[in-house]
Amino acid sequence: MLQSLLIGDRLRLNALRDADIPLITAWYQDQNFLRNLDAIPVGLRSESSVREMIEGLMKRPTRDYGFAIRKKDTDELVGLTILDGILWNNGTCHVSIEIGEPSHRSRGYGREAMELVLDFAFQELNLHAVSLTVFSYNEPAIRLYEKLGFTKEGVRREYLHRDGKRHDLYLYGMLRREWEAR
Repeated sequence: MLQSLLIGDRLRLNALRDADIPLITAWYQDQNFLRNLDAIPVGLRSESSVREMIEGLMKRPTRDYGFAIRKKDTDELVGLTILDGILWNNGTCHVSIEIGEPSHRSRGYGREAMELVLDFAFQELNLHAVSLTVFSYNEPAIRLYEKLGFTKEGVRREYLHRDGKRHDLYLYGMLRREWEAR
């Protein structure tokens, strides 16, 4: 039987909507959320800058795919996942995931959403390799990526300076054959 594309047991991935922008803007006001996303200094985003970010992502459908992560039963927005920087000639891309509300974290949503987006990357887009980066202090994300089968491919030592300390940036990757073998 054909598996439903982008639909899991509890979640589904679909397009972002204008109505999502206020909630995403609220996530971008949370410094703990932001500190796991980017190496740049925490900068709170306005609603117009979030709208611009989302519109920019949706304007590059041959190089980037952005999805809303929603609960199947309520349609509630849980987070975002993005496949970006696709190099079609090499069959490679980068993946990122954001679970917005603290109450939605550590509930298995990240794992299910990553499984869905990786299925999409390897099965629908026919990509060969997916990579990601994660800061060394983001232990829950590291555990998730390793459970999913990502391999630690490298370290950018002392890449980030936060709160008076240096932190490494880990590089992880997964090949199509590794996804298929799990």
